[in-house]
Amino acid sequence: MFIFQLIKVAARSRLTMLFVLSLLVSAFSVSAQPLSTGWLTHPDHPPVQVRFMLTGEVDKSTHQANALLEVNLEGEWKTYWRSPGEGGIAPALDWKKSTNLSDLKWHWPTPTYYEQLGVMTLGYKHHVIFPMQLTLDDINQPMVFSGKLTLPSCTNICVLTEYELDLPALTLADIKTNATAQHLYQQGFSAVPTHSESTQVTGASFDYDSQHLQVTLQQANEWQDPQIIIDGEQVSDDYFSQPAININNNILTATYKVINWLGKTNLTGKSVSITVSDTLFAHELSTVIDDKPLVQSSSSSLLTMIGFALLGGLILNIMPCVLPVLGMKINSMLTSSKLSKKTVRLQFLASALGILTSFWLLASMLLILKLTGHAMGWGIQFQSPWFIAFMVTITALFTANLLGLFEVQLPARLSTTIANKGGNSTLGHFVQGMFATLLATPCSAPFLGTAVVFALGASLFEMWMVFTFLGLGMALPWLVFALFPNLISFMPKPGLWMNKIRAAFGLMMLLTTLWLLSLLIPFIGGLATVIIGLLFGAYLLYRIAKNQGKKTVFVILTVGLLSSCAGLFIASLTTEHWAPLIKDDLTWLPLNENSIDQYVKQGNSVFVDVTADWCITCKANKIGVILQEPVYSKLQQKSVITMKGDWTKPSDKITRYLKSYQRFGVPLNVVYGPNAPQGLPLSVLLSSDEVIEALEYAGRKPQ
Repeated sequence: MFIFQLIKVAARSRLTMLFVLSLLVSAFSVSAQPLSTGWLTHPDHPPVQVRFMLTGEVDKSTHQANALLEVNLEGEWKTYWRSPGEGGIAPALDWKKSTNLSDLKWHWPTPTYYEQLGVMTLGYKHHVIFPMQLTLDDINQPMVFSGKLTLPSCTNICVLTEYELDLPALTLADIKTNATAQHLYQQGFSAVPTHSESTQVTGASFDYDSQHLQVTLQQANEWQDPQIIIDGEQVSDDYFSQPAININNNILTATYKVINWLGKTNLTGKSVSITVSDTLFAHELSTVIDDKPLVQSSSSSLLTMIGFALLGGLILNIMPCVLPVLGMKINSMLTSSKLSKKTVRLQFLASALGILTSFWLLASMLLILKLTGHAMGWGIQFQSPWFIAFMVTITALFTANLLGLFEVQLPARLSTTIANKGGNSTLGHFVQGMFATLLATPCSAPFLGTAVVFALGASLFEMWMVFTFLGLGMALPWLVFALFPNLISFMPKPGLWMNKIRAAFGLMMLLTTLWLLSLLIPFIGGLATVIIGLLFGAYLLYRIAKNQGKKTVFVILTVGLLSSCAGLFIASLTTEHWAPLIKDDLTWLPLNENSIDQYVKQGNSVFVDVTADWCITCKANKIGVILQEPVYSKLQQKSVITMKGDWTKPSDKITRYLKSYQRFGVPLNVVYGPNAPQGLPLSVLLSSDEVIEALEYAGRKPQ
């Protein structure tokens, strides 16, 4: 019995000791845990819960302690970012009643765009952690935290709720850290944008007239799915719409519509924050807005580029490069009224297929050049004298055929076979389509340049899609006739007048041949080109004499000579009424990037014109804008240096220069100056206002 009593006493003593020990551990564990308000819910708004807690991490050198505000939102409820967007208000924390607290820094995770009833906002759903840093006056003295959180939350309705965040007096030097709180803090901080040198702001410009802001960013790697948000204390009254984003490799351009409820605003000279996020990073940058002219850019969306390609290809049909072939097609349409619907449909489908085939061949050629690291661009094949010679030969044959100087005669058996299969000119229509595309490449129609630049800098699939829709756009008129062959009945009836129309188209093709022949001058010299031209002219006269008789040749030469004499005589009598001849007496220096920097440092402006003899758009820009007033007089000023880059022949130096501005073809015009040392690239199709505005801006002295 005695032994059992001793065991009971010992057991009771052990239980007492364990109880006392547990009380002590509990007491110490309370002081070791980071203080927290616990989860708070407002009785009038239960879908939202908040809690404020300290992590226990203290930096004694800076007197800073880490804290966090955690928010849970049920269902579709959301709260807002520091700049809420078009609607809503930002969360706010009033901590002024706290003691021994000099500052509270609120860190904001990267937000998401949300649209509600047509209103675009920035904020968070479901769960968000806001890291905070508290700065104490004296780290050894107790701090009492007393804050009032005003938290907006919205679905179809919006609720503004207040929460009292109170912590008792506590000396932070005695708090020990807690792994759970630290994890939550780091989780929240991982979503906060950081400062980085890998992503740089290369431009931020505001256009007062259109109220648009344009920001250009560059990083080492290619962009994936970027989100660019603008805000800042100096622009707190301005709303920035979701931007139109254009991406060229590692260069991103974001264009915003700026709205201020009081009317027009002026952002020039103001500082803004730029929150940049992508699939693998989130950075926060800052810059000061200037008033440089905005670069014309478009959305990088493949769907948008396909639309541009379709429209640009359609416009190619009326460009001067394609007009002679279009004339041939119209002539064939007039003769198609006697053919069956099946034959008409087959002919137009053949032309459309020829156009598409040419665009696919161009895409394949450019892809090979891209993969092998060679120069590539729209119309680059005209840098080859062999290609130009081939085109001269083809246009010469078409010219002779349209003028009736010869007909291609196939063997009777072959002609019968082709005719029985439904159309003896299907191959000819296919060739016409291919030929029209090749002639179109020196032209840069509206929308075409944007689509081609996007395609040459895009992936294989995107490049193939853009070139396919360029072909479909150019082939669209012929596809319409293929789908609705009855439209042929609305064309004029065939008759003798068609011979005159055919001759007119033949003369148009002759002019095209002479133009192509002139492109050989840089390669084989002027004398050789003139000799080839004379031989071609002699051949035409020989064929005319053989088919029409020597009398016809005599009449042609006589009429030509008399017309020339009459024209010169009339011109001599009317010289006083002539408009001034367009002449280029500007001093064009060869393109040299090192010289550009030197001229700019001396306070000069530099106008660069990258062109080629075979580029129709380049000549249109030169004759219609560069050599016209007021641009012409502006370029003649002593403070303006004009430079020319000739891409008629292949040039690695000029190709690198084009690529530096994300261009893959000519024309390219860039304006440099003291206020624009990096250069202002201009639109493909120039306008006088754009050139003058760029020259005036670049020529200013930087402030």
